[in-house]
Amino acid sequence: ILKKSSNVGMSKIALDLPKEELHDTLQRFGFGAQPTLLFPGEVAGRLRPAANWARADHAAVSYGYGISVTLMQLASAYATLANKGEYVEPTLLADQVPRVEQVADAEHVHAVAQMLEAVVGPGGTAQRAHIDGYSVAGKTGTTLKLTAAGYEGGVYQSLFVGFAPAQNPRVVVAVLVDEPRAGEYYGGVVAAPIFAQIMSKTLRLLGIIPEHLEAKT
Repeated sequence: ILKKSSNVGMSKIALDLPKEELHDTLQRFGFGAQPTLLFPGEVAGRLRPAANWARADHAAVSYGYGISVTLMQLASAYATLANKGEYVEPTLLADQVPRVEQVADAEHVHAVAQMLEAVVGPGGTAQRAHIDGYSVAGKTGTTLKLTAAGYEGGVYQSLFVGFAPAQNPRVVVAVLVDEPRAGEYYGGVVAAPIFAQIMSKTLRLLGIIPEHLEAKT
C-alpha cells in the first residue's frame, strides 16, 4: 500500500479502525495542534473531531483529504517515526528545551519505517528520492490544492517527506512544491528529486559516512 501509494488500501485499513482511534493517533503525532514555534504566520492546520466524520471522511483522512497540515507538522511527524515513536516538539532555537513524549510503540514505528524504505526502492513511487550510498525512508504525496471554495480541480501540491539514513536516522527533509507547472505534478516526480538533492548535500555536510558504496557500470 505504501510502496504503490494506494488510497484504496489506506481506506480499507482506516475503516477497520474505530474513527476515534485514528483521530487520536493523528493528534498524538502533532496534527491539529496549536502552533508552538511562535513564528510569524504559523498556523495550526485542521483536524476535525472524529464525532463529525462521516464514513467518507473516515476513509479520506487516511490518505490526506479532509485534514489540513503544515509542512512543519509533516516534518515533525516523520521525525517521530525516525525517533522510534518519540515526539519531539519542534523548536527554532538550539538552546530551547523541547517537550518530548513517547506517542507510539517503538516496534510498530520501526516496522512502518522499514515499509517506507520500499517507497524509494525498485517499483516504489519515489525512486527519484534515492541517494547513492545511503538508505532513505519516506513517502510521496500528491493532493489537489485546498482553497476557501474547496479542493480546486487541476491545481496540485506535490510532496515528499523522508529521513536518512533509514536505519539510523539523522535528518528529516520535507519538500512541498506548490502548484507545479512543468507538466508533471506527482510527488514522486516533482518533489522527490528536490529531496534527494537537499538530503544528499546535507548528509555530506554533516560528515555522515555512506552505509554502502554502489558499483557504477
